[in-house]
Amino acid sequence: VTGQPAKSKHPKEPGENKIKLVNKKVKPKHPKVKERESVDSSSKSQSILTQVMDKGRFQKLAATLSLSAGQSLELRCKGNNVTWNYPSYLDTFKDSRLSIKQLDKYSQLILANSTAADTGEYSCWLQLCNAKKCRKDETKTGSTYIFFTDKEELFVPTPSYFEIVYLNPDKPAVIPCRVTTPSAKVTLHREFPAEEIETDGTDIIYDVKKGFVYQHPTFDHKGIVYCKAEAQGAPQISIKYHLLYVEVPKGPPSTTIEASSNRAEVSDSVHVTCTVLGEPDVDVNFRWQYPGQESERPVIIQNFWRLINRGTSHTTRISKSVLLVEDFEAEDAGNYICTAQNLHGETAVATKVELN
Repeated sequence: VTGQPAKSKHPKEPGENKIKLVNKKVKPKHPKVKERESVDSSSKSQSILTQVMDKGRFQKLAATLSLSAGQSLELRCKGNNVTWNYPSYLDTFKDSRLSIKQLDKYSQLILANSTAADTGEYSCWLQLCNAKKCRKDETKTGSTYIFFTDKEELFVPTPSYFEIVYLNPDKPAVIPCRVTTPSAKVTLHREFPAEEIETDGTDIIYDVKKGFVYQHPTFDHKGIVYCKAEAQGAPQISIKYHLLYVEVPKGPPSTTIEASSNRAEVSDSVHVTCTVLGEPDVDVNFRWQYPGQESERPVIIQNFWRLINRGTSHTTRISKSVLLVEDFEAEDAGNYICTAQNLHGETAVATKVELN
């Protein structure tokens, strides 16, 4: 089983930009000092994050760290206004194993009795605040990805046994079968027809911190897949992932509006429906304006959505908002305006209902 994909970019490995000094008449120890300075400068994003070891020792953290599940973890981040990032489920389930304390000169994160599910990115940064707002200090951050290895659970566990992954033609798609053991051999398999999917390192790659990444998803990639991992023992199988291909225009909601009748008698029931077709994973919010609004005429508004397949199995989300007037009166006659909003913008549509 698997977990949430990693949230942010991987920091550089310490020592990546070592400077080699040549043609300098200096004592042998000086180049070593220079090299250490170079290591520090190349890994400055790591400089405020340390791991507390036994007997009060401290260790600066590399880009990745492997611990055995069951071990406790203590991290410290230098500063008096520190923000932490860690696997989101620890917040979702308000896990009591996790505690964070802000002290005078550093913030302390302790994770007790670690499990395979705790595998993920742990990072911290300083906040710069003025009277109005706070922002992240990009020069003072620290990050490491921690594997909590467990032979019984090679895949990072999740609460579900089945996940949907949307294949959007203009952005990469991630099948998030992350492992707890970085050396595990991981392969991707299609359920039907039963076959291993080739990972060519270009169009499909495996990232140990994310899972399998389809760089350019296509309609041919849709279907049900799973991952298999091997590491000194019997192979283990991940949960299943249903890959759904998406092809709808990006932008403000594509919205239509329709009344059950554009002419109504007194005491009739009239409902007006606002419909949006859009991307499966993009939420839509609705607002209404209607003739009886100012006089607080009672109306019932219901919102709902579902996924539908259009044409050749292209998956689309249909979102609806229905406004119901149960006892139509003269003051209910007029324009009904629906405004649909998504992360790309908003669209307003209107229809008129008249009294007979």
